[in-house]
Amino acid sequence: MCPHELKEVILARGHKNILATHRMTLEITKEVSLSKNGNCVVAVSADKALADLGANFKRNLRREGAALTVLITAGGITERLCAYGNSRLLLTHPTDMVLRKSSYISDRTLAVNADKASIDLSRRLVEELRDSTEQVKIELTIRIQDAFQKSAPAVFFKSSVTGF
Repeated sequence: MCPHELKEVILARGHKNILATHRMTLEITKEVSLSKNGNCVVAVSADKALADLGANFKRNLRREGAALTVLITAGGITERLCAYGNSRLLLTHPTDMVLRKSSYISDRTLAVNADKASIDLSRRLVEELRDSTEQVKIELTIRIQDAFQKSAPAVFFKSSVTGF
């Protein structure tokens, strides 16, 4: 991890009712049960929610230029999402954290302007997330731009390799 990155790791579980079909959000919750109405939820029984994140992590997620990378891993499959912090983030919800494709902010919002919602996850990963015995690892990494880079937008690099 480079000096301008901060990391939080959340451990959670899959659930048989995970649908991952919401077009605008993706949610991780400490709640144990899940109805089929929660179509944005991708993990339950999380060991952390927004209120549990470290003060330094929250402070930096609220900084201008804060770029958040989220890695969700289950059953050996990892998916990457990218989103942004915002100075208006509350980061106080006691049970949930929500990534949003929009710029809407509530006490449940972890990050905004995400490149994916729950529907955009690979269906192979979603199948793993439907297994209640499956541990789900969620890694949150904030990249902070240096002061001299503030005028340039944060850039995410895709990890896929293309042919020459």
